[in-house]
Amino acid sequence: MDAPRTPDAPHVEQARRLVRDRFPDALSVVLAGSTATGRATASSDLDIVVLVEGGGVTHRETVRFEGRVVELFVHTRAGLVELFAADVANRRAAMQNMYASGLVLVDVDGEARRARALAEANLRGGPPALDRPAVETKRYGLTDSLDDLVDATDPVEGLAVAGYVLTTAADLLCDHHRAWTGGGKWLPRRLLGADPSRGAALLEGHLRMCRAGDPTALVDAASAVLGLVGGPLREGYRRTWQGAAPSVP
Repeated sequence: MDAPRTPDAPHVEQARRLVRDRFPDALSVVLAGSTATGRATASSDLDIVVLVEGGGVTHRETVRFEGRVVELFVHTRAGLVELFAADVANRRAAMQNMYASGLVLVDVDGEARRARALAEANLRGGPPALDRPAVETKRYGLTDSLDDLVDATDPVEGLAVAGYVLTTAADLLCDHHRAWTGGGKWLPRRLLGADPSRGAALLEGHLRMCRAGDPTALVDAASAVLGLVGGPLREGYRRTWQGAAPSVP
């Protein structure tokens, strides 16, 4: 069951104080992340998205305020358009999710409302599909790594390969469903959102590999993902160097 989603009042008030102190002329401010959704812990940082006038500079900055770490995502209107475009291109939509799920603290003339509407439209539209060369490169890399995982005798190497298998299979599975991807703690969240059954199988297989050193479940789960996207790829794979193609191990 999900944790309570009521924002923690002390965190919200702390964010308001920071905004009054550092961004008194902000056009919009959104408190995002765990503090906005009721999942904050004692050590959680504050994720604050700030829209400033056009003469400002779009940037990300980490500060400490009243003893708490704060991640500031500051942007102009033009900067926000660029950030949204970049987040769509990388298929993660991190900024869009901040606007869509965050708590609005400042909304001058509806600026935050308009930004949220654009973010929600991006999220509904979904990520762009990986092109065929990218899918083939990931299929080839995953096929090769599954062979390495089965043959691994060094436990440290096995865990390293297992991490690659999980992330690559997750990326292929999310792309198969045209679902947004994620990194860190967002990888399992996005994976389970895209495909609860196959996603759980990948995560449980990786956990079993980490705990017991047994790759069987992870190999089976990743092989099932390969089956969705064309199967294993060994002979016949060819990649022409173009300067920006994704690499494989």
